[in-house]
Formats: sequence, C-alpha cells, structure tokens
Amino acid sequence: MIFRQFFEPVSCTYTYLLASRHAGEALIIDPVKESTSEYLAAIQELDLRLVQAIDTHTHADHVTALGDLRDLTGCVTLMGERSRAECVSRHVRDGERLSVDGLILEARYTPGHTDESFSFVLDPEAPSAVFTGDALLIGGSGRTDFQGGDAHRSWHSIVGRLLTLPDATLIYPAHDYQGRTSSTVGREKAFNPRIAGKTEQEYVEIMNNLNLPTPRLMDVAIPANLACGKS
Repeated sequence: MIFRQFFEPVSCTYTYLLASRHAGEALIIDPVKESTSEYLAAIQELDLRLVQAIDTHTHADHVTALGDLRDLTGCVTLMGERSRAECVSRHVRDGERLSVDGLILEARYTPGHTDESFSFVLDPEAPSAVFTGDALLIGGSGRTDFQGGDAHRSWHSIVGRLLTLPDATLIYPAHDYQGRTSSTVGREKAFNPRIAGKTEQEYVEIMNNLNLPTPRLMDVAIPANLACGKS
C-alpha cells in the first residue's frame, strides 16, 4: 500500500494520501488548500489517479482543498451525511464502505467535535488504521465548544466508536501540535489524559473548561469550507 502523510504547518494539519499500488487509483483525506500543489506533485510522482477526496468535517482552522482537487483532477468529493456543505459530490452514511482500487474505508459517525464529524476505518474487517479527523487526537480530543459540538457526544464517539477498535489499530488524526505523527487505540486508552481512568462526567468537565481561543481563520474557513474551499 502507498501511504503519504503531509503536514501543513500553519494549522498543524495532517493530510493523508492512500493508494493500493503504484500507478493505481488514490484517495486523500483532509486536504488543505495551500498544500494543493504538494499533493498534486506526489500524485504525479507516484503515477496515481486521484478518485476521491474526503473531509472528515467542516474545518474551522484552514480552508479545504476539496474544490480545487475536484477541478484539477476530476475526483469525487465526499463528506458525512450530516455535513451542510452542499458543494460536495456525495454525502456518505454511517457504516457505508468506500472502495478505491482494493482499499476499503468504512465511514463511522463520530460527533462531538462538530455535529457532523466522521472518522474512516481502513480495512474494517480487520482494522489496521482509523483516520479520526478532530474527533480523537494524540493525547487529546477535538474541542467541543462550537459548530454543534457536545462533550457528551464526543465521549461516546471516542469511547464507544473509536476505542472499541483493536488496540493495535493505528490512529491518524487531522492535527497534532507536538510533532507526533500517529498513535494506537491501545495507547490512547491507556495514556490519553482526557480519557484514561476518567468518567464521562470528568471528561465533560475537562472539555467545558478548556477556555481555548477562537481559531484565527474561523470566520473565513467555515464559510469557505461549506463551499468546498471555492468561495
């Protein structure tokens, strides 16, 4: 399998390019508009054909590359069924499986960071990785104080829908602010300070008292991303 992880330093966003083989079809998850040329160079280098571009949710800290990639490659753009981004080619349902040249991703509804967040499980019959967007981060979790966020729903998404995967399942989030590139389900269950040894109410109290600043690009990014980055 071909796997490329890209890092956009301004928003600390990770983007993932996957393909089953050289010169095959590919998909990309959570692409950032400013990094479009980097993705296209990798796609050309590997002789791939991009057929799907996925956003895990409506991002508030960067503008998506979904629209640009669709224009430049003819790929299909995808988001979860509860997304209000009407510009995407298709909305996927909870439990739906996406197939790209032998790669299988299962869409899993994981609200809490936003009310429309989805994660995507690679090889759902024997999970090898999960792309969690902002639902679950390495040693943390996505904030729950805007875009329909809810700390209780976040807890249930993490504990009931993500950490039920096998312990060896790799976790690839949409962000990390300390240079970490991946984790595992087992590691997060044991060491994530917001979750390990905590009750739901303790988690909710943590999330409701983060007092984080508003994302710098929020007023620009959300309306742009509802238009697939093209507004």
